[in-house]
Amino acid sequence: MRILTVAADRPGACPTIGSALLEAPDGATVAIAAGTYAETLELTGRRVTLQAEAGATVVLDGTGADWPTLRTVDGELTVRGLEIRAGDNLAVSADRTTVTLEQCTVTSKTRPAISVHASTAFTVDRCTVTGAETGIVVEGASGRILDTTVREISGDGIVVALGSDPLVRGCTVTACGGRGIYVYQYSRPEITDTEIAHTGTEGIGVAHGSTPVLRRVTVHDTRGSGIAFAPGCGGTVEGCRTDNTGQPAILVPDGAEVEVIERASVRPADKGGPLEEFLAELDGMVGLPGVKAEVRALVDEIQVNEWRRAAGLSVGAVSHHLIFAGAPGTGKTTVARLYGKLLKSLGVLPQGSFTEVSRRDLVGQYIGHTAEKTATVFEQSLGGVLFIDEAYTLSRSAGTGGDFGQEAIDALVKLMEDHRDEIAIIVAGYTAEMTDFLAANPGLGSRFSKTIEFENYSADELLLITDRMVAGGDYLLDPAAANPLTAYFDRIAHGANFGNAREARRLVEGMRKAQSQRLRSLGRMPTTDELRSLLADDVLVAAGP
Repeated sequence: MRILTVAADRPGACPTIGSALLEAPDGATVAIAAGTYAETLELTGRRVTLQAEAGATVVLDGTGADWPTLRTVDGELTVRGLEIRAGDNLAVSADRTTVTLEQCTVTSKTRPAISVHASTAFTVDRCTVTGAETGIVVEGASGRILDTTVREISGDGIVVALGSDPLVRGCTVTACGGRGIYVYQYSRPEITDTEIAHTGTEGIGVAHGSTPVLRRVTVHDTRGSGIAFAPGCGGTVEGCRTDNTGQPAILVPDGAEVEVIERASVRPADKGGPLEEFLAELDGMVGLPGVKAEVRALVDEIQVNEWRRAAGLSVGAVSHHLIFAGAPGTGKTTVARLYGKLLKSLGVLPQGSFTEVSRRDLVGQYIGHTAEKTATVFEQSLGGVLFIDEAYTLSRSAGTGGDFGQEAIDALVKLMEDHRDEIAIIVAGYTAEMTDFLAANPGLGSRFSKTIEFENYSADELLLITDRMVAGGDYLLDPAAANPLTAYFDRIAHGANFGNAREARRLVEGMRKAQSQRLRSLGRMPTTDELRSLLADDVLVAAGP
């Protein structure tokens, strides 16, 4: 694969992104050094990747142009880590293109920030879209909008039109003058695990024969109804919640065929959230009795402190920063995500968002760069949880470039003190190594309120985890597979690199491959039951000798 570098002041590099694209063959990657590039790009029939160099802040600035900042037609385009700005036009326009935007910030003023038209596959992943007339417009296209924030939009946040059927998952749409999401013209999106808030009209509007599927969507603080269907529309509303919306919270008029499952509960406006739901989700995790007890104790303490504060009683300073100690694959990341949701439900954190980083996201390449990177990640995580995995690799005694890692630790200590009530930081890693990490700065240990130990899963617990993974993939596990599964987990449980639930995930993948080989050898089309069944023989093949 050809890689071209763009850097205005680097000998041998291309001075502009446009000049690099003129040289780039199909399939090439254009790696862009830090800087602001006052360019607009139009790609027709091209297959390229544009990405920021590691740790670089790259701005593609088309604010002075009368045409889109980035336009792609009839090609394949991937853009990673860029900030794309437009003035009075589109920031990103994709027509009949397989386009992927990852970890980008996209801004516009009087036009949509992102427009995708007639594309068979597109992805907007972990992006921030802001300041536009419309955030994202999808017309006649299939694709995914994942873990993306759309905010401060003068009109509608996301518009799905012309029969589009994208997946919208894990997104936040807030501060929109119009609707949070507008679905019309016979579109069929699936919108799941998404939060919509502070809209000038409906949270979600559905019109013109559209049939969306809405699952576990939270809509709150909207001037119009939380979810509003027009006559002639259909779809499903499952497990959704509304809070402080216009009435009715869910509008299903005569002539609309909408299935409402577990109709959203409508609560008066308050600082609470679905606390019990999140605690039930915690309780539903396999094993971890000690972890569950510790988290519940924290929730109890925070809740009582809030009651005391409301009653005018004194409340001591409480740190929400935690240490998660234990081996990989023991549920640390999952519990950290839930912890953020719990803190939001209790009114402690405004966002409850979750940001996961490791050493490479915090440590720079030269003195001073690390503090800047660390501060940027920290500021982007304010209002939610910042989860630092394998945090011990930042200490001087671990890895290479230890002094730069120490710079990240020192910066974190100061930031945690300056913003103690605005964020929850969770550091995670092996128990022994985390002790070394805490010794890296004299003030570090005092910033964390508690260490929660995550024990290894037992063979029986891993069997249950495996069963859930199998069921989640629409498979059935033959009861006869239980014995070889348990024997496998017993055999590997004491190995130096034992990965707990990761071992279960790897084994399930191996079982699926073994089943595929077994079914292909039948010489006929398998039955539905055969396609779903994972047998003991599949376990033995996946487990190996």
